Amino acid sequence: MKKVLALVLALAMVLSLAACGGSSSSSTTTSDSDSSAAADGTTTSDSATNTDTTTLNINLASEPAYLDPALNSSVDGACLAVNSFEGLLTYDADGNLIEGCAESYEVSDDGLTYTFTMREGLLWSNGEGLDASDFEYSWRRAADVETAADYSYLFEVLADCQYDEDGNFIGLGDSSVVASEDGTTLTVTLSAPCPYFLDLCAFPVFFPVYEETVEANNPDGTTPGGWALDAGDSFVCNGAYVLQSWNHDSDMTYVKNEYYRDADSVSIETLNFMLSSDDTAIYAAYQSGDLDFIDTIPTDELGVLMAAEDPELYIIDELGTYYVTLNYNSDLWDELGLSETDAATFRQALCLLIDREYIVDNITQTGQELATTFIPAATSDSNGGLFEDGVEYYSVDNYEANVEEAKALLESIGFEFDESGMLTTDVSFTYLTNPSGSNVTIAEAMQADFASVGINMTIDQQEWNVFLETRKAGDYGVARGAWVMDYNDPINMLEMWTTNSGNNDCQFGRDDSAELDWSVYDDLITQIRNTADTAERVTLMREAEDMLMSTWCVLPIYYYNDSYMMKSNVSGVLATVTGNKYFMYATKTAE
Repeated sequence: MKKVLALVLALAMVLSLAACGGSSSSSTTTSDSDSSAAADGTTTSDSATNTDTTTLNINLASEPAYLDPALNSSVDGACLAVNSFEGLLTYDADGNLIEGCAESYEVSDDGLTYTFTMREGLLWSNGEGLDASDFEYSWRRAADVETAADYSYLFEVLADCQYDEDGNFIGLGDSSVVASEDGTTLTVTLSAPCPYFLDLCAFPVFFPVYEETVEANNPDGTTPGGWALDAGDSFVCNGAYVLQSWNHDSDMTYVKNEYYRDADSVSIETLNFMLSSDDTAIYAAYQSGDLDFIDTIPTDELGVLMAAEDPELYIIDELGTYYVTLNYNSDLWDELGLSETDAATFRQALCLLIDREYIVDNITQTGQELATTFIPAATSDSNGGLFEDGVEYYSVDNYEANVEEAKALLESIGFEFDESGMLTTDVSFTYLTNPSGSNVTIAEAMQADFASVGINMTIDQQEWNVFLETRKAGDYGVARGAWVMDYNDPINMLEMWTTNSGNNDCQFGRDDSAELDWSVYDDLITQIRNTADTAERVTLMREAEDMLMSTWCVLPIYYYNDSYMMKSNVSGVLATVTGNKYFMYATKTAE
């Protein structure tokens, strides 16, 4: 298979001269696995089929940024993590939350204390024993400020959290998470009842890691993920598959973990991952039978596949939002001569100038819902309703009216238009994206929208891993943004914007001279985490989203659905509402 992948990647270099694709594109997945089959039940795809029933050949994205589950913050990285690690809880083949490493759990009457009883005989992929103490170590490590995990803030739902003199979260206290001396139980104490805590127990940053190799590969404390940079003895896991080989920027191979607690139920022995950012080459590999599952499809193929009702095409709803992210502290606003208040008005005008209907109808093409809020419309409020029911921060019913409103906003902050409706002064900025086919095409559509009133937008493309780090560092003005929810609760899309969150790409609260006091937002998130009254919690979350949207630093475009393709002889791949794919439940026939 490695030779096949090498040939495919060689083909990609040739095809990229004619078309360009993307890694970590605007697609991810959910749990309702209904295929768009042809009405007569026949197969309309003319793709070849691989008949090796013990191997799945897959493309999720290009080179992953991290395999360490504590450090990963991308959907494709999470997909790799859920197939090679397992938490206290996991998901069954139907997408139901079930016990994983924990055999059972009990919750105190006040909802604050969870006691997990571990399964007997758990083993790491190297055959060593695994117990509750491994979870205590791993959770403390992931929460520790020295690890620099983007998701460390998720641990702030636990009691006895530790903060520095400036109020920054730095780790867990002694009573937050405690393993029994014999390693059979793990006791976790929360600061307040948390409606999504059990979902966290199945989320990658809460997965266990093997202390011996983690520490051995980080002797000076500067490379916390050093143990997971390559295949080999240092990569120890506890899930269904273990990394066997990794040819960087080319391919990865995972093989069945014989020590996995449920190994007898895993029928696929090998997962081969093609690492590529070229949609055209990926699709060609799928059509030739070299790939069984692909998580990205060239834009120009989608319409054909949908019209044919190809049964190998899956289009599934999920909880996520595709948006534009803007750096609150960027020099761009000064360069445009805008005060902080006027910069927010300028960003609001940009939001109104985006023709979302054109993007959904002509580019993404899979029936995405136009976004009028940051939090997806289908998100539960954890109080018996939908959080965004009846809420709109702007209308998408009349694009022409939105353009006129945008012009009025620009005029209100001093910009002038000539008789043809074009700005009389130069207004230019750069838009940063990773080079996925749909991402670039969406950028080009927005470029045309802005140009229609005289705003000049240049598109800058960076490879996925570089792009992630650039946004994180705040070395940008305007960029592509996307978030697929980690669990179905609005707080997940709100707490990412706290000052010290590793996912705060807008850089809120990171400029002491800014007029906006972002500590108010931080305090709101703290209140939400510590509020037991579910109705009050909804009110506080509404205040938080209102404050976020008042900055106009996130410009929602559409709510995600996911399109992927899977061969007709493959079944049982679990795709969850949070975008993860579980391949350990898959089966493959020779036909």
